[in-house]
Amino acid sequence: MCITKCSRCISATLYPLVLLSIVCNIVLFFPGGNAKYAKDGHITEEVKYMGGVIGGGLLVLVPALFISLTGQQGCCGNRFGMFLSILLAAVGVAGALYSFIVALLGVANGPLCKHSGGWTTPFKKSNWNYLSDVKSWRECTEPKNVVMFNTGLFVTLMVASCVQVLLCAIQMINGLFGCLCGTSHDKEVFKEA
Repeated sequence: MCITKCSRCISATLYPLVLLSIVCNIVLFFPGGNAKYAKDGHITEEVKYMGGVIGGGLLVLVPALFISLTGQQGCCGNRFGMFLSILLAAVGVAGALYSFIVALLGVANGPLCKHSGGWTTPFKKSNWNYLSDVKSWRECTEPKNVVMFNTGLFVTLMVASCVQVLLCAIQMINGLFGCLCGTSHDKEVFKEA
C-alpha cells in the first residue's frame, strides 16, 4: 500500500513544481513586466534555452502524469507500470538537471542589460561577485531592476529543479521496490484469486 501512496504523493508534489518552473521561465521573457525587451531581442541568453519550460516543465510533467497512474488500480499500478515509472522518473531527473544547469548559468553570467550605452552582460566575468555587490547592479540602466528580477527567478528555478530531482530519484527507488516486491494492487489480485 505504501508504494502506491508514495507514488501519488510524489506526483501531487511534482505538479505545482512543474507549473512554477514554466511560469518562472515565461516571466523571464518579460523583464520589468515589459514585452518590448522580448520583441527587441534583449533577453538574457539562458532564458531562450527554456530550461523551465522544457526541462523542469514538460520533461518532468510526463513522468508526473505517469507516476500518478502507478498510484491507482488499473493498467499502470503493477510491476511493469512501476518499472516504467523508474524509466520516466529518470527522464524527469534529466529534465530537472537541465533546468538547474540553465538557471545556474543564468545566475553565473548575469542578465543582459543596457550598460554604458550598449546591450551586454556586464557581470559575465565577475565570478559571482556581482551578487554580493548590490551597488554594481546600478550599472544596468535598462530594464529596471533586471539583476534582482533575473536572479530571483533563476534561483527559484534552481530550487524547484533540486526538489524535482529529489522527488524523481525517490520515485526511482519507490518504483524499484514496486518492481521487485509488487504493489498493493498486485497483492489484492492474489487475495481475490
